[in-house]
Amino acid sequence: MSDPLRIHIEKVVPLTDEEFAIVASYFIGKKYKKYQFLIQEGEPVTYHYFVVKGLLKLVYTDDTGKSHIVGFAMEDWWESDFQAFYTQKKATMSLECIEDTEVLCVSLENYRKLCNELPKIERFFLEKAYFGFIAAQQRIISMMTSGTKERYNQLLQQYPLLVQRVPKSLLAAYLGVSRETLSRLSR
Repeated sequence: MSDPLRIHIEKVVPLTDEEFAIVASYFIGKKYKKYQFLIQEGEPVTYHYFVVKGLLKLVYTDDTGKSHIVGFAMEDWWESDFQAFYTQKKATMSLECIEDTEVLCVSLENYRKLCNELPKIERFFLEKAYFGFIAAQQRIISMMTSGTKERYNQLLQQYPLLVQRVPKSLLAAYLGVSRETLSRLSR
């Protein structure tokens, strides 16, 4: 299960076999079934997850009880309720499996130890954070300035494999439109 992690890391920083053995020693593998939660709102967030296989959705529920899909994560992606993970506070979001999922998990303590032991891994995580921030900013700007059709086309262009796997009702929620509107757009 750790081979995909090595391939993923080496897209950013090269690793010797010895270095990767160190990296792998800080992660644990877990398997989840469809509809199972990795994180539930109000609970502690124990791990930062690397998706080996499967598909997840990150959901925020507002004060009125309305659910908002913050993001999706599929193979080769990282996900967590990052605010809760890094501040060690209770989750404000839930992370749920859309498909049966396999992940590699790292705790905050092990994340920090690993970064101290291998500075190049700290650089790797910093690069991942940069690209995560960029993606989040692009999504915010798109939500503020683009129409529904344009946002849908941007999603299709950026993540064609994701769009094929995510149910239309969830894509509609992510885009902030009704299922019917999404059906009209996808014709």
